[in-house]
Amino acid sequence: MSNYQHPYKEANFVIGHLLHFDQFCEAHSWDEINTDFTAVVLAEAEKFAVNYLLELNRQGDLQAASLQGDKVCETPGFARAYQQFIAQGWPSLSATEAYGGQGLPNLLSVACNEIWQSANLAFSLCPLLGQGAITAIAEHGSETLKQQFLAKLISGEWTGTMNLTEAGAGSDLAAIKTRAEYIDGEYKISGQKIFITWGDHQMTDNIIHLVLARLPDAPVGVKGISLFVVPKFLLDAQGNPAAENDLRCLSLEHKMGIHGSPTCVMSYGDKGGAIGYLVGEKHHGLGYMFSMMNHARQGVAVQGLGISERAYQAALEYAGNRVQGRDKAGNSMRIIEFADVRRMLMMMKSGTEAMRALCYYAGFKTDQKAAATERQKSALQAQISFLTPIVKGWCTELTQELVSLAMQVYGGAGYIEETGVAQHVRDARILTIYEGTTGIQALDLTHRKTLSDKALQARQIFKEIQQTIDDLAVLDQRCYLSRALADALGDAQEAVSWLLENPDQGGSVAANYLQLWGYLMGGWLMAKSHLAARQQLQLDAGDSDYLNAKLVTCKFYTQHFLVRTQACLASIRAGSDTIMALSEQQFFSHVN
Repeated sequence: MSNYQHPYKEANFVIGHLLHFDQFCEAHSWDEINTDFTAVVLAEAEKFAVNYLLELNRQGDLQAASLQGDKVCETPGFARAYQQFIAQGWPSLSATEAYGGQGLPNLLSVACNEIWQSANLAFSLCPLLGQGAITAIAEHGSETLKQQFLAKLISGEWTGTMNLTEAGAGSDLAAIKTRAEYIDGEYKISGQKIFITWGDHQMTDNIIHLVLARLPDAPVGVKGISLFVVPKFLLDAQGNPAAENDLRCLSLEHKMGIHGSPTCVMSYGDKGGAIGYLVGEKHHGLGYMFSMMNHARQGVAVQGLGISERAYQAALEYAGNRVQGRDKAGNSMRIIEFADVRRMLMMMKSGTEAMRALCYYAGFKTDQKAAATERQKSALQAQISFLTPIVKGWCTELTQELVSLAMQVYGGAGYIEETGVAQHVRDARILTIYEGTTGIQALDLTHRKTLSDKALQARQIFKEIQQTIDDLAVLDQRCYLSRALADALGDAQEAVSWLLENPDQGGSVAANYLQLWGYLMGGWLMAKSHLAARQQLQLDAGDSDYLNAKLVTCKFYTQHFLVRTQACLASIRAGSDTIMALSEQQFFSHVN
């Protein structure tokens, strides 16, 4: 299972022809950045993955991180890989140049993250959390905090974590009990946090925890939460790690997958209080944390993409080599020749390509916002906010289907751990849960992103989709993709109208509403990919074999995934009636 190749042609196609990256860079005077430059960086990212991450993926699954005393020891080999990760400059890729970053586009970071997450999901979680910590401190921290922590986080010399969840306060952050008190000129943090990814390890000489806590004078609810930077080691006058802070890992969770990624129960203040530094203003911490969380949510969608691509490549290789049965002439057949195996491979191929288009599209919005005028930034932020729950929720749910299909292609061999595909299934299962479950993403999309603005942002996207439908129709009035995309757009428009008329039923229809949007956005971007591929073929540019395969894949997605908007709409129309009809006792009626 060590074989993996980054799909260069597909990534370059999306970046160059779907997102028109060269034109964007030229318009904003990024003279040295273009698709040729991107291709070189991606080749180096793949080289790192092959040389350092692939073999460790299985190692991390078999030999999980361990707690020795109160210190977490990572899987053997991870520390060496991480030091090479720093040495090659990967953590600083898209970070601001003001604190030592390379200042490259976020889109490039998204594409590199896909490679590393395909190769080793457990390892790649560590730098992903660091990127989120950088975002939160850069956007909301004081100049002092930036000077103390950003450069080391950006270089990767220090890693970061996100501390939200508590045993009695999962998604209900208003219920957190971690306390912060201002004593003798310092904030002292006390409490416990659970599910802290890479909460401790020995790969770097400091770990920077971003911790949500409540001050004594805090108002009730989420409006009373503050955010603190709490380093594992306090800094001396020269800014170097010195005395240990009052925090430790109490235990590690025994998980279904991503064994190489330590998931910690963290304790703060066992000896009087961990010293923390307030980020921004008091009582505004949840809003600040969402800068980090939304970055992570799009990052988790890319994890789904990465592991789907890895599982697809494994299934494709197996199907091409596995001999099973004979044809009518008595010749041996490989299972890739069977129609149902082809169906599964095409589901994986088209689903992964749609996910990649959506993840890259959403990631590119950050670059567009960074280059925009102040007047344009708010509109672009609204687009990013609308896209984030769709990207996170839909991509990670689709990942479950695709990695399961990969196991199905393997048949019984897939159920055997040694073949490796079972690890992908286990690793992927967390993606719909952490950084906000699918249900939370769906409620966010339904209430905050649709009902709150009377579907203004939704209608803006409808206009863009309609333009693509018109472009397809110009090429061919009988174009199947044009008709199918128009039907799916109609389903989405009807779903939005129904939701606006029945806002009290948003909770019941939210999951199907999110899925409808995911299939629609995937279908729209596949339709745009179809247009781009046709244009390249007409210009006799690019690899014609790849481009013709792209046309087939776009049509397959339309026939097998985009049509699911119809089922989503039917479920939305059903509303809450049967969902809420049973009493709690009636759920047990079959056993009492």
